[in-house]
Amino acid sequence: MSQWKKPDEILRLQRLKQKQKALQARIQRPSGIGVAASSVQESDPFSGSQKRKNPFAKNENNVTKKQKQFDPDVTNDESIFELLNKATPKEIPVIDLPATKPLETRFLDSHHQLVINQADPHETPEELNKPCKHIPIHWGIKNRLRIVCKSSLPGNNLRTNQEASGLTSFVRCIGIKDSSVGLDISPGARFYQSTLYWQHPHLPWLTLFPRNAKSNHGTVLGEAERSALGKEWAISFQNLFQLVRARQCPYFYVCANSFTVLFRAAGIGGRVETHALLAPTSRGMRAALKQEDIEFTMPLKKTQEKQEMNRSGESGISVNNGSFSNSSEDQTANTVPDEDEDDDDMEEEKWLESLGVEAEEIKKINYYQTKKQQNRECEDDYSDQSTVLIEGVECQAFFNFLLNAKSTTTKVGRLAGVPPTLLAPVAFVGATLRTLTTRSSKIRMDGEDYHSTELQGVILPHVLPYLCGLLAETKDNFSTTLVSIPSTTVFSRVSQKMIDDTDKENEATAIGDQVLWKENLSDSGLSEHILEAMCRASKDSVNDLERLVYCKEAGGYTWS
Repeated sequence: MSQWKKPDEILRLQRLKQKQKALQARIQRPSGIGVAASSVQESDPFSGSQKRKNPFAKNENNVTKKQKQFDPDVTNDESIFELLNKATPKEIPVIDLPATKPLETRFLDSHHQLVINQADPHETPEELNKPCKHIPIHWGIKNRLRIVCKSSLPGNNLRTNQEASGLTSFVRCIGIKDSSVGLDISPGARFYQSTLYWQHPHLPWLTLFPRNAKSNHGTVLGEAERSALGKEWAISFQNLFQLVRARQCPYFYVCANSFTVLFRAAGIGGRVETHALLAPTSRGMRAALKQEDIEFTMPLKKTQEKQEMNRSGESGISVNNGSFSNSSEDQTANTVPDEDEDDDDMEEEKWLESLGVEAEEIKKINYYQTKKQQNRECEDDYSDQSTVLIEGVECQAFFNFLLNAKSTTTKVGRLAGVPPTLLAPVAFVGATLRTLTTRSSKIRMDGEDYHSTELQGVILPHVLPYLCGLLAETKDNFSTTLVSIPSTTVFSRVSQKMIDDTDKENEATAIGDQVLWKENLSDSGLSEHILEAMCRASKDSVNDLERLVYCKEAGGYTWS
């Protein structure tokens, strides 16, 4: 017994039969496409009665001539050969675009397809291929780095003495070219040295970075375990902060569940004092900082929004502190006592009462005004614009805030009771020595064989310039590809903005300061050329890197 068919199924079968019959007609009679199509329509039982002629239609002969010239729907052999035998590609003139938009070069290839070559909107063609001798610092944490080179890389098949020498030189902070200590300074040992870092706490059954990892299942810590972890973390955090203040550690990260903090020593990034970058933040966190009398700036916040904050004074936050400011330029504006604003509010209420407005309506107006103020203050929450910069003596207060705040360690979720992760390039009290996962392989691209080495784990900012300096000594060409943790890429943007906002008297003073800062950080455990790159305060000293290419003949590095 045949099944009942739904209307949509009948229509689908109808279209399928029409396509099959049309294809057969084209194969058998390629010159009579229109006749075949009409005959199929007449013989089709599902097509119904034949459509009447449209009196407003154009002349069929003209339409047929246009179809013969170029009809993409025609699939017979004659039309295909006509397309292939047409003239050479036509060039479409480039339209002048504003400087803010990317430049495009458009042309038609041999198959009449539009090809668009699009350039970076922030770079001119001359800057794209201009090599640079130094590598910009990327202050975000990477979780994957891949190096590709034609010749073998030094990380393959390390010997026992290479691993031992690399470990010893990393722990003792020995220079990579210092052969007076009797250690192995071969490229393999120095490569292994770049794969090490320090972390606290380290719980092997938990993934503590990134903190939102989904691999932490069924972890429950008791009250005794949580208390012990908290005490050990406080000791480690205090020791690490003291190392940064003493310039014996260039930087370190504090990675909590909802935010990340980058502490940097004086001299790093051209800043004369110890400073910290906090991202992302919320209105509540900024209110808590204000309540502790911690002054901060928001470098990425728009100027117009800063002015609005100045006028409002963040009156919606229920804390009393007149000395707080959202930017260094706003300190004088916010030092005005709040009594004037209260008096203005009272005068507005009295004026509304004099107009006969009821007290309930006045309360509603005040409520909606306060709500609008709060919404405006929360617009940038958890975005790059909410990044906070804390400098100088305020860093000590901020350190005490993180040390004592109960919200630093989450009480719910998979990592409940586990304090934030501390990551640093030098040893500190309670730190665990960790290593990156290294995997080497051979790949084939464009008919040529290449050697590939991939690093996975916590890749700190000093690793890339260290490896590039090592490979540039023995390799003529190589390329690196990086994958960054999204929540930490904002640190590069803020660092570049801080450099752009810093006013230098002259270039000679800037170079002199850079040399001084590098000398002050000489005991921080990093090599001279890495410290020089971190202390540099020029336009191209910081960049959000995704791909880096080195060519010895071209004279340096190019990146994107």
